[in-house]
Amino acid sequence: MMKCKEKVFFEGLDRKHFIEHVENKVKMTIKKYKLFTKKEKILVACSGGKDSTALAYILKKLGYDIEAITLNPSIKNSSRKNLDNLKCFCRKNMIKLHIVSFKQETGYALDEIKKILDSKGVSMAYCTICGILRRYLLNKKAKELKAEKLATGHNIDDEAESVLMNLLRGNIGLMARLGPIAGVVKSKGFIPRVKPLYLCREKDIQSYSKLMKFPVAYERCPYAQSSYREIVRNELIDFEKKYPKTKENIINWFLRILPELKKDFKKDEEMTYCTVCGEPSQRTICNACTILEKLENKKI
Repeated sequence: MMKCKEKVFFEGLDRKHFIEHVENKVKMTIKKYKLFTKKEKILVACSGGKDSTALAYILKKLGYDIEAITLNPSIKNSSRKNLDNLKCFCRKNMIKLHIVSFKQETGYALDEIKKILDSKGVSMAYCTICGILRRYLLNKKAKELKAEKLATGHNIDDEAESVLMNLLRGNIGLMARLGPIAGVVKSKGFIPRVKPLYLCREKDIQSYSKLMKFPVAYERCPYAQSSYREIVRNELIDFEKKYPKTKENIINWFLRILPELKKDFKKDEEMTYCTVCGEPSQRTICNACTILEKLENKKI
């Protein structure tokens, strides 16, 4: 076997072959799990970070019909920097970008929501509030934009963290909703969420992003530092250093049991619709409307 004569860039691969390695892994994941086709309109949820930016770039390069959507929670300098970076990236790569503001959609920026809830004695972490409203708004806007799939930048590290978090908390039902295609039951009110970076390591995506010189900030969200996920993330990082491929082994185990998990919880999970906003929900009032009603009986 002939060795490549180019300079080694990453784990035995030169620049050209490393780029091909990452892009082929995404291509293989889309094909293996039948995430979408080139006939479908794909909306890529972009934060301005390395993962979602790399995902949008790769899908565009592979010839998929994509548009980007970003949710701006107005987290001071962090949100502004990410939004500016994303606008620059989308202009350069001719990707249509839809910007959705927390403030415009709900009447409040994320930190305002947190302060009001705290003042009313409602204990809810930033990440919980942000996650609930993000999921709600992404699904709502994806339907308005007539997208057929919503692609997110979750990588194998993210998924290993989610699996372990739910396992430690005993949330097996929530674990069943994970996987390359999220969710358990199909609903006409839900735009299917897919994860083309599912089998890519975070360090690979970071190296790819830096190599391609994407305009992204590599700092983590300032509110993530005290979250439960961050605790699990740091423990997994330490464990991976001592026992390589820990995250990969978690995902390989999880993918083996996932079909049965989805089958079991599909029986018990019935999708209804929020009586306030009409979005899919397992409760009479969805989590997003519950948060906003706690603020000042505001509806969205």
